[in-house]
Amino acid sequence: MGCHILDHVVWSLKLGPPASVEASFSMYVPEVTWDKPKNTETYPRASLVTYKFPEREGFPPLTLKWYDGGLMPPRPEGIPDDIRMGDDYGGALYVGDKGMILCGSHGANGLRIWPESRMQEYQRPKKILPRSIGHYAEWIAACKGGEQAGSNFDYAGPLTETVLLGNVAIRTGAKLCWDSANMRFPNNPDADRFLHRPYRDGWSL
Repeated sequence: MGCHILDHVVWSLKLGPPASVEASFSMYVPEVTWDKPKNTETYPRASLVTYKFPEREGFPPLTLKWYDGGLMPPRPEGIPDDIRMGDDYGGALYVGDKGMILCGSHGANGLRIWPESRMQEYQRPKKILPRSIGHYAEWIAACKGGEQAGSNFDYAGPLTETVLLGNVAIRTGAKLCWDSANMRFPNNPDADRFLHRPYRDGWSL
C-alpha cells in the first residue's frame, strides 16, 4: 500500500531516493519461535519503517516514518483528542515547523491544517495541475500516443524502489545506507541479495 499512500508525500516533497532506511517490527505471520523471528515467506504483523532523505531541490533533509499493522504515530500536541487521525484505509501526517497537515489515505478525506488558526488563514491555490481522467483511461490514452500517464514508470519506478527498501530493512533488521545510482547497500553488502531473485532456468531479463 505504500505506493498508494506515500504517493502524494513523495510527489509534493520531491523525495528522491532515501539516504538510509531501517525498521522495527513484530513477530511474523504465522508466529514462529523466538529463536527464529523472521522467515522469507510471510510478513510481520506490524512494522515501523524509518526513511531518511537528504536535502534536495531547495528542500531540507526529511525523516519519513511508515506505520502499519495498526501502529499509529503519537498524537502531536495541537491536534485535538477527538479528531481521528486518518481513515479506514490509513492516512498521512505532515509535521512542519509552523504546523501540521493531516489527511486520510491517498491524500484524501478530512484534509486539515493544525493548529486551527493556520487552517483559517489558508488560501486555496488556483488549480494548475491537470486532473486525472482515471487510471485505466490514462493508460489507454498513453498507449495510443496521448499524454504520458501520471504514474508512468519514470515516476512509479523510483517510488516503488523507495517503498520496497522498507521490506529489505525488515528482512535484515539493520540500518541500511542506500546507493540508488548503483543499486546497492554500501554499508551492508549482504543485504544486496534481497534486491534480486535468481531467475529459473530458461528465463532471463
